Amino acid sequence: MRKLFVASLVVVFGWTMLTMTSGAQDKAKHSIKEVMKACMAKGGPGLCGKVAGGTASDEEKKQFVEYIEALGSNKPPKGEDASWKEKTSALLAAAKDCAAGKSGATDALKAAANCMNCHSAHKGK
Repeated sequence: MRKLFVASLVVVFGWTMLTMTSGAQDKAKHSIKEVMKACMAKGGPGLCGKVAGGTASDEEKKQFVEYIEALGSNKPPKGEDASWKEKTSALLAAAKDCAAGKSGATDALKAAANCMNCHSAHKGK
């Protein structure tokens, strides 16, 4: 009887830890709104414009890549998850290449950061 009680406690503890940590992983570091405001600003260049234009500092490049990584961790307001993952993965790859200064990366970043490409498929109201 005692072994059954201990085994039950272990299972309950394990299940509790699993559910607590899985919820933490689902939460993105930055919301879509935060990423759009910091990276794709309408009024100014934003981080994307600075990185693509070659005027971003190393810290800004690092921050830009962090924001784009967080973007892919969010759930899109509408549209298919597969499409969201495809678009954010392409944007992340281009952001990393551009931040690293790879040749041709600027054009790839500009193409991947095309607003209507994502907004037509995934922007909510």
